[in-house]
Amino acid sequence: MKLKLERPLCFLDIETTGLQITTDRIVQIGAVKIFPDGTTKEIIQLINPEMPISEESVGIHHITNEMVANEPTFKTFCPTFLEFLGDSDLAGYNSNKFDIPLLAEEIERAGFTFDFNKCHFVDVQNIFHKKEQRTLAAAMKFYCNEEIQGAHDALADSISTMKVFMAQLERYEDLEDNVQGLATFSRSGNLEWADLAGRLGKNGKGEVVYNFGKHKGKTVAQVGKDEPGYYGWFISDATDFPRYTKQILRQEMDRIKNLKKSITENDLEALKSKFSKK
Repeated sequence: MKLKLERPLCFLDIETTGLQITTDRIVQIGAVKIFPDGTTKEIIQLINPEMPISEESVGIHHITNEMVANEPTFKTFCPTFLEFLGDSDLAGYNSNKFDIPLLAEEIERAGFTFDFNKCHFVDVQNIFHKKEQRTLAAAMKFYCNEEIQGAHDALADSISTMKVFMAQLERYEDLEDNVQGLATFSRSGNLEWADLAGRLGKNGKGEVVYNFGKHKGKTVAQVGKDEPGYYGWFISDATDFPRYTKQILRQEMDRIKNLKKSITENDLEALKSKFSKK
């Protein structure tokens, strides 16, 4: 196998009530986890989303409201899934834009925590688009000469994504053989994201910047000086930014405040020392 793993890599897929990251819910989650020794482990679960599934979504994944009525809620299933993830890096198909941000919302909403900052994210769709420009079904045909069996079943899509990924590693010799390098290559755009939805990024100095709108490219610290109310608007209930994005922004503001406090305290100690010597 071309891939070199230092820790497990988990290919995941979710089926949902709709396409809105901040308001829609998971109705099925499936994942296949590959370990450094090449062994795999799978998990699949229908989820009661506690809200109606849109007709458009039912038409895609064929999971009805009746099918999930007696299934566990995500809050009930979350501990089991987080235990399954463990210390894995994460991979999927269009996962950087949809599956992982929506999963982060569900985890936050359920009152649990998972440190996504410790993960590398490999988006197989981005690798595919940079190399061939196709859909997942076409990717399976192109790379594996197979038809997807059970398309839009979360576990089936996860397994298909893993197969496409392994075939990509064999086909493209210029791809790196480690998760960190593959995560960098499969990132959409050149800016490193600070959150999971791409609303916040990091500049060359590692500073958190806004990645959209009128303040795009400006650091959180700079915008805090120029327009103090922007932060309050961003994290308020009036906006539909993802919960995880708001959490990252709060952490950055806390870091900035603590840095200012530390600088102030150090200056005060320096002044005390200066005058005490006199």
